[in-house]
Amino acid sequence: MTSREMAVAGSFYPDSNKEINRFIEHFNKSFSIKEDKLKINPKAIISPHAGYIYSGFTANLAYNLSSSNNIKRVIIIGPSHKVYLEGASVALYDNYKTPLGDIKIDFEYSNNLKNKFSFLDFNKEVHKEHSTETQAPFVKNYFKEAKVIEIVYGKLDFNQLSLLIDELLFDKDNFIVISTDLSHFYTLEEAKKLDNICLNAIANKDLNMFDKGCEACGKVGVKAMIKSAIKYNLDTKLLYYCTSYDRTKDDKSVVGYASALIGEKI
Repeated sequence: MTSREMAVAGSFYPDSNKEINRFIEHFNKSFSIKEDKLKINPKAIISPHAGYIYSGFTANLAYNLSSSNNIKRVIIIGPSHKVYLEGASVALYDNYKTPLGDIKIDFEYSNNLKNKFSFLDFNKEVHKEHSTETQAPFVKNYFKEAKVIEIVYGKLDFNQLSLLIDELLFDKDNFIVISTDLSHFYTLEEAKKLDNICLNAIANKDLNMFDKGCEACGKVGVKAMIKSAIKYNLDTKLLYYCTSYDRTKDDKSVVGYASALIGEKI
């Protein structure tokens, strides 16, 4: 049995079951949203990938409102931060390690995607990636019966990735996680201006707006998701926006985070 080993446990998120559960319990006590007010049946989420002390609440909110035992596969899609690659890599392992226990990787489905899409390959080094790994404990907690697929992309046209997302959305057993943070290392005032462009682009499903100042590190994935949402007439619901300032009180070097639901209108 081969495994996608943990690379950032103990840094971006706790490396113990107990501590992660404590985080999630705390996050879930910190908000109250009536799901019937959302009027959306989630098929995908946009979720941040910073350390849980910074963006964990924002990510958890999206997972909590999408929790389901009916989903068979969760596909996590995120940008590569440390390894340069052209195209994308899909994890061809048997299991995905998390402090909450292993998640079974749908190897056959992953391999079929690799064979179908020419930009997909398998590069082991790419999968030591925090943008996708930070999502895995949430997946394990909220989609207990699901298998996982991990896709990490580098230099890639969002139109190509959108074709893959189209295929994923066509299968009702799938749920998609698009991982991204927003602007990086601006003043608080400037960060909010830049992030507002991204947030409006998501809320209004406006592909052109993304290129007018949005600096999300996972912009390729978000644009691909929004293009598919337009094609399938899916709705978008922004859930929460925050910045690292909320935690650090440093307004000189700020990172932005947001979460959103994408799905069918109810």
